[in-house]
Amino acid sequence: MIQRRLRLRDTAGAAPVLDDVFAAIRDELGLPEQFAPEVELAAADAVRAPRLPDRDLSDLPFFTLDPPGSPDLDQAMHLEPTRSGYRVRYAIADLTAFVEPGGVIDAEARRRGQTLYSPDRRTPLHPTSISEEAGSLLPGQLRPAYVWDLALDPEGELRSADVVRAMVRSVDRLDEQSAAALEQAGDPRIALLREIGQRRLRLEAERGGASLPMPEQEVVREDDHYEVRLRPPSMISDWNAQISLMTGMAAADIMLAGQVGVLRTMPPPSHHSLARFRRQAQVLGARWPAEQQYGVFLRSLDRDDPHQLALIHEAAALFRGAGYTPFDGDVPEVTEHAAVADQYAHVTAPLRRLVDRFGLVVCEALCRDKPVPGWVREGLEALPALMNSSDQQANRLDHACTDAVEAAVLAPRVGEAFEGVVVDLRDKGPGGIVQLRQPPVLAPVSGDVQLGATLRVRLVKADVGQRRVEFTPV
Repeated sequence: MIQRRLRLRDTAGAAPVLDDVFAAIRDELGLPEQFAPEVELAAADAVRAPRLPDRDLSDLPFFTLDPPGSPDLDQAMHLEPTRSGYRVRYAIADLTAFVEPGGVIDAEARRRGQTLYSPDRRTPLHPTSISEEAGSLLPGQLRPAYVWDLALDPEGELRSADVVRAMVRSVDRLDEQSAAALEQAGDPRIALLREIGQRRLRLEAERGGASLPMPEQEVVREDDHYEVRLRPPSMISDWNAQISLMTGMAAADIMLAGQVGVLRTMPPPSHHSLARFRRQAQVLGARWPAEQQYGVFLRSLDRDDPHQLALIHEAAALFRGAGYTPFDGDVPEVTEHAAVADQYAHVTAPLRRLVDRFGLVVCEALCRDKPVPGWVREGLEALPALMNSSDQQANRLDHACTDAVEAAVLAPRVGEAFEGVVVDLRDKGPGGIVQLRQPPVLAPVSGDVQLGATLRVRLVKADVGQRRVEFTPV
């Protein structure tokens, strides 16, 4: 699932209209405000006495690259050139050091499935004493990790992969802005990330993969109204994502060779979703040749163009239908993730996603020629239902918060007319979905409308509390 993230910027003196709505949404969805005392107590005990690995790789100067202020740092990397290409060491937070299988932390994580993000706060998968402190790969701190050792040839093709539990230490905490400054200054770490990332992006294009660099959405209150500002992802973010993607592909290969694990699979986008997205592209001024694959088209979009940036945001609809495919013995019939255009598994975000902990344990056991633990094998079958349930909850939260924000942004403009195109029709009764040209909002329109029709629509309702906007043809 592609989860779109809205962030609410605190503004001095701003009326907390949306804060109250977001809190009401969480209450409506039954999201927990905190962890039960017994879970917090178990986490405190685990932090005091973690089950640490024996191997020590703390001499390697790992660094992290995450959004500013992120407290739950899942990944850290160390990159170096070799005579035969590149070597990537990728450290992933080790939750097995803190989470006892079958214990109360494990049980609560299975109930939650993943960290859920509202614009104003997160609902974490694990207690913050683990996810934001003892288990997070914070700079200057000795931490347990699953360390992937990935050997690449000069073109960036993966030639071998191994994973081992070890103690690591990150020496630098970077974000896009600080990494960009280091790139300008000639920092060799970012130069290597650029080389490897560019090669992996080229390989992705060759195999027909489709990346979706989601823009960050920032909700800002300006005087008496709200605005949504889309911030385009940088190429540094793309290069960073390719390291994670490559690790997930390596994990899938290890699982398939060992005939045990859980894959992330996804069918190709439906004809309906592609047709709708084509109509949106036309409205927002992006040329999409009929013969061009959607992955190529997504890579061609101009991230500095607000309309095309909004189109990237709406492209998440093409990535629906992903699921989890566990197996123990026979390899499943369907193994491919259509957007990756290869096999793929989630293993790089265990602080924020339940399934990754299982995948990491499987891969480390197979690489070390050890039996996969019984608790993992026994839990594989239940993982799809647990993760699908949490994905649905994340979708409901995302849609409700997005609807509230759009209503807040449009509320001062009730009565105004806008240009738009009908990109979809309702399943039952008249009406459909209109893509506005400016602002680039996707919203319901009532009345008898025709698919693909260009029309002027009037905003007749924008209710923040009900999280609803309504347009009618002029």
